[in-house]
Amino acid sequence: MGLQATTPVLIALYDQHDRLRYANAAFRSAYHIAADETPTWAEIMRRNHLAQRGTVLKTDDVEAWISATASRRGKIPFRTVETDLHDGRWLWMTETVDQKGWMLCIAVDITNVRAEERKLRQDRDFALRASQVDELTSAPNRRYTMERLAEFVQNCAENPHMWGCVAIIDIDYFKAINDRYGHHRGDEVLLDFARQMQSFVRRSDCFGRIGGEEFMLILPDTTVSEANLILDRLLDKVRSSRPLANIPEFCYTCSVGLAEYREGDAVRDIYSRADEALYLAKREGRDRVKRYTLPGSDPDLSPDQAP
Repeated sequence: MGLQATTPVLIALYDQHDRLRYANAAFRSAYHIAADETPTWAEIMRRNHLAQRGTVLKTDDVEAWISATASRRGKIPFRTVETDLHDGRWLWMTETVDQKGWMLCIAVDITNVRAEERKLRQDRDFALRASQVDELTSAPNRRYTMERLAEFVQNCAENPHMWGCVAIIDIDYFKAINDRYGHHRGDEVLLDFARQMQSFVRRSDCFGRIGGEEFMLILPDTTVSEANLILDRLLDKVRSSRPLANIPEFCYTCSVGLAEYREGDAVRDIYSRADEALYLAKREGRDRVKRYTLPGSDPDLSPDQAP
């Protein structure tokens, strides 16, 4: 611990909820974190951006940047990123994530590396991000989300001890919202929903927009009952949201179809079951979670009920 306290290398450890649990003196100094503080990563980014210190965020919408970055942060076991600080330093940072979602960050100062080489790598990183993120909501786009779904199914197939669920979430009566209030207001609702989701997405999860008003949430290592509780809390939060500042009485709801991984599933199998469960949620009145279950085990949905 003595060497970690005195080294110029930045060291930090975040838990599965992205809350800082350890940081050495170099890291705390770079990101202006007091010795007794344990803020979340999002809190660090938000307040430093406001004070124009820490990481340089080249954005006019810090909340959209945080949402987009958080949705992809820690989704793979190891990655490297480059970042520049307001104090002029340029850092090379590694992020290592364990199976429980804890992330170890180690950064070294590479300010002396040739600036033109850094610019090329940064442009590459920006292009990669643009190919993965939905432009409106800053959530992962359909291509990225479906790739994560394929990885989830493959991991379950290759590891018998792994399991999980997939939810398809649809904003209720979205066409009517567009028709009544205009597409600009509809975009505000989509953006509000994506931001509401951020507090429910764990490091191991993946949330993305898969088309129109439809979103997907992939929940590895999560039982149907656990997923149901998470999604019920989401529905409660969405009901209480008032996303249109000049129309304070406006509110909206969403419907959810939930399916669990089954041995032998292909991507289309679990996707289809979640989609059928979503159909049932809408048929039964919307603003609810319905899960796809085996025949006779639950009245929610069985294969012979599928449309």
